[in-house]
Amino acid sequence: MALDLYPCELLFIHRDAEREPRDLRVAEIQEALHRLPPSSPQPTAVCVVPVRMQEAWLLFDEMAIKVAAGNRTFRENLNLPMLKDMELLPDPKSALYDCLRRASGLHGRRLQSFPVGQRARRVADLIEDFSPLRALPAFGALEEDVKEIMTRLHLRRDTSQPPG
Repeated sequence: MALDLYPCELLFIHRDAEREPRDLRVAEIQEALHRLPPSSPQPTAVCVVPVRMQEAWLLFDEMAIKVAAGNRTFRENLNLPMLKDMELLPDPKSALYDCLRRASGLHGRRLQSFPVGQRARRVADLIEDFSPLRALPAFGALEEDVKEIMTRLHLRRDTSQPPG
C-alpha cells in the first residue's frame, strides 16, 4: 500500500538485526519484496539493518541531541557511549530518549509533556557528519549498499537515455 501511495525509485527498508545475522535480515527483506504482486511498483531497495536499533546510530553527536532537545547550551555531559559500544547497548532507543530528556533541562510537568519521540526523530536531521559511524560494520554495510545501488541506478539511467 505504501508503494502505491508513495511511488519511488529507491526504497530504504529498515529492519533491526535483533541478535540475528545481517544476511538473514536482508534475505527476509528480499523475500518480502519478491512476494509483491507484479502489478505493484517494484523500486530498487536498500536494506537498512542496524545491529540493535537505528537509534544507536544517533548516540554519537552530543550537540545534535542538545539542539534537538531544545537546549543547545546544556552544560552537563550526556555520557554518550563510546562509538565501539553503541551497538552493544541493550536499548538504544531508551538511551537516546533519556539523553534528550536530560538535555532538555526540563523538570516536573514540563518534562512529562516533552515530545521525546518527535525530538528523537529530529536528531538525525541535525547530524551534519555521519562519517564516524563508518567504524560500525552495520553502518559500513549500509553505506556500501547505497554506493553500489546508486552506481547501478546511474548506469541504468545512462544506458536508457538516447545519445545526446
